[in-house]
Amino acid sequence: MASHYTNIVGLAVAALILGSSASLRSDGAVTVYAAASLVNVLESLDEELSDVTLRLSVGGSSTLAKQIEHGAPADLFLSANADWMDYLQARDLIEAETRSDLIGNAVALVALKGSGFLFRAERDFDLPNAFRGRLAIADPNHVPAGLYARQALEALGWWERLSRRLVPAVDVRGALSFVERGECSAGIVYVTDAAMSDRVVVLGTFPESLHDPVVYPMAVVRGRETPNVTRVLSALRSNWAGEVFAKHGFRRSQPGSEEE
Repeated sequence: MASHYTNIVGLAVAALILGSSASLRSDGAVTVYAAASLVNVLESLDEELSDVTLRLSVGGSSTLAKQIEHGAPADLFLSANADWMDYLQARDLIEAETRSDLIGNAVALVALKGSGFLFRAERDFDLPNAFRGRLAIADPNHVPAGLYARQALEALGWWERLSRRLVPAVDVRGALSFVERGECSAGIVYVTDAAMSDRVVVLGTFPESLHDPVVYPMAVVRGRETPNVTRVLSALRSNWAGEVFAKHGFRRSQPGSEEE
């Protein structure tokens, strides 16, 4: 499966690509709009498939959902939380019967290697005084990773004390980059993003009881169901795809099919 990768960061991009919608559909390509934290695993899955051209557009789930709402030519949408899939479903913009929770993830605190510090995700631990500098998170107002980070920090009583030290990023990969470049002393990202970086260390994870479950729902966009889209949908749900997700640190939300 040949892949084309695009990092979409603004609604203006949607207007630019609308004109190419017809050509994308005529060549049999499948356009997947996916949360930024999925780019590496989707590229790995792409290498295992050979009969469909896959175009990946990645970014914050909120940005992607808004682009789909404005008519961007996505075939499949993979969100990093249920809320933005709910947003599209409430507007009748996905094929509801194709929706399912594909995989799960966990949220972690990271720091640059060699600059780590003691951390416990417990209320009696004083995180604001455990490190100096700024804390990178994805945008807590829109991006799922940032929403989970805020929920965890609020549950532990740290949000208000850290609020002036927060550096919001456009997506979770942006938050990771702030830490990798040394612009922030620590960051809250998914464990899968931390695992793909050789520059950061995981200081600890946040128990799921502190935030909403981290799930990645997947669905076909309304009116975009074709044989090739169905094939990709089935492939992502298969057992062999589940093994690839697991290698990248994701949890499988449901048993896969036997389809290869």
